[in-house]
Amino acid sequence: MTATTGTAPGTTTSDVAHAHHVKSERWKNTRAYAGLALIVIWGLAPFYWMIVTAFRDVGYTFDTTPWPTHVTLDNFKTAFSTDRGNHFAQALGNSVIIGVVTTVLAMLVGVFAAYALSRLHFRGKYLVLGFILGASMFPGVALVSPLFQLFSSLGWLTGANYQALIIPDISFALPLTVYTLTAFFSEMPWELEESARMDGCTQGQAFRKIMLPLAAPGLFTTAILAFISAWNEFLLASQFATSTTQPVTVAIANFAGAQPHQEPYTTVMAAGTIVTVPLIIMVLFFQRAIVSGLTAGGVKG
Repeated sequence: MTATTGTAPGTTTSDVAHAHHVKSERWKNTRAYAGLALIVIWGLAPFYWMIVTAFRDVGYTFDTTPWPTHVTLDNFKTAFSTDRGNHFAQALGNSVIIGVVTTVLAMLVGVFAAYALSRLHFRGKYLVLGFILGASMFPGVALVSPLFQLFSSLGWLTGANYQALIIPDISFALPLTVYTLTAFFSEMPWELEESARMDGCTQGQAFRKIMLPLAAPGLFTTAILAFISAWNEFLLASQFATSTTQPVTVAIANFAGAQPHQEPYTTVMAAGTIVTVPLIIMVLFFQRAIVSGLTAGGVKG
């Protein structure tokens, strides 16, 4: 090796190249971490401010201090109080019922539909998938008028008729379920199912005992996404919910203040924290399974 001109004695060309490479990699890593930090701050800043405001005394609602000041739990007590006509606890239960039933029904139909679409070969298969994907992009506001007339004629807009909320939610959760699981099932190896059938299993047994367990990450991920979709739905629920069936998204929008026309910002933030934090904890707790489910279909086979 030859010493490089203008460098320290004993420094070789390969040493200089290695130093440049290390410096370049450090710069790339720094930019990557800076970009990730910016995305995280951008995404979490509204939630952080919501939580800070939720713990702040109502007299300091518009305090701009970026950390909790004048901390109190009164906002959470007020959120659950029914003195002002708020029924937040009941709405939480309604959201759980609507979310769970929507998820279960969407998964029951979606699993079989996705499996059939991934395994069967027929003319127009990709056209059907295109329609399913297109249905998920259909604007919800276009469904309000026809569904309102239909549900009104069926008498579903009074009393405890949860189906008026569950059926519209399924119309959004099912395309997501079918499309996601179709991609997942398509990447699963046929050979395992064929081997099970050669060992004496029927097609149904091979599907239930072999394919479903292998598809567990994808099923789990899809179920979480369907539940979150139903949990966050507001537009249709605001039109079809009754005082008995209204979910939390509608209940929070109807929160009343201590005085007429008063916006109870801190109470709304407390209710929003109660609704949002469990979802964040659930996603963080199952993040490994969710990432595995989302990426498994793309790397198998």
